Amino acid sequence: MLEQTTLYQEIHQQPDSLARLIEQETAAIQQLAAAIRSRGITNVVIAARGSSDNAGRYAQYLLGAANGLPVSLTTPSLFSIYQQPPRFAPNTLVLGISQSGKSPDIVSVLAEAQRQGQLTAALTNIPNSDLAQSSDHVIDLCAGDERSIAATKTYTGELLAVALLSSLLADDKERLASLHEIPARVQETLSLNSGAALIAERYRYMADCVVIGRGYNYASAFEIALKLKELTYTIAEPYSSADFLHGPLALIQHGFPAIVVAPAGALSQEMERFVRQLQQREAEILCISNDPAILAYGHRQLPLPSLPEWLSPIAAVVPGQLFAMHLAYAKNYDPDHPRGLRKVTETR
Repeated sequence: MLEQTTLYQEIHQQPDSLARLIEQETAAIQQLAAAIRSRGITNVVIAARGSSDNAGRYAQYLLGAANGLPVSLTTPSLFSIYQQPPRFAPNTLVLGISQSGKSPDIVSVLAEAQRQGQLTAALTNIPNSDLAQSSDHVIDLCAGDERSIAATKTYTGELLAVALLSSLLADDKERLASLHEIPARVQETLSLNSGAALIAERYRYMADCVVIGRGYNYASAFEIALKLKELTYTIAEPYSSADFLHGPLALIQHGFPAIVVAPAGALSQEMERFVRQLQQREAEILCISNDPAILAYGHRQLPLPSLPEWLSPIAAVVPGQLFAMHLAYAKNYDPDHPRGLRKVTETR
């Protein structure tokens, strides 16, 4: 039964693992925030792969919007394969994000950053990993053993750690209070989407689709598309809604599946106009949102609870995880053992 799979269990463990992260790692994240202030950090460079790279996309928006920090995603191959590492700008935080902390190319970025005298930090589920050894500050994701190949609870842990860092760095008590509500909001999201299995049945024969988000949920589009690729072997392409209008919109014809991640917030009116365009082109629309106006355009809906837009990616990815898992099961694929994949990928 699906309920006995590791993936199912780990998706449903997320409220507990997120609560544990808040309880156990807030002090360590506060120490990192203090170091960022004392070192006069003016920009952030992130090294990551896979789901962790998608968490980096969230950091680009959140640390930029809330903390005024420009954030870039580095090119690890320059450090490992080409052995031509660029010089980091002065006063840079180099942040490695990796659930395993084992990938040599990510470790090489932080090792070089230390050699150049930059502040380094790691977000990892293995606090004694090689990545941690190359970091001045280590944040444990506290997700417990994640055995399923498709990352779920470590990904939402990475998002939460970034959100905690942003809020502590800003010393924003209102935002910190909202963060403490996240485990409950994720539990509510799981309850709201108990019908995801029935929705997945509708898409059993889907071979390709697009997944679209923007702003904070640009990261969600990438992560949900990755889960669909890993678990269901669907050609799922992620886009910003803005980028999608610059050419890829031509893909849309009658019945073409479009998954739209659009929680209520600053982008609500724009995303409603965008979904209306998809409807006019007769796309098959699956909406992940808490905005009734946007949900109304969906042929099917994966609802979200009410929460601030800047925190919405932590909840918005959960319906995508559930949908991908149930779709894999509907297609008679083993959600715990995607073909050709293993849990830890060590690239150099």
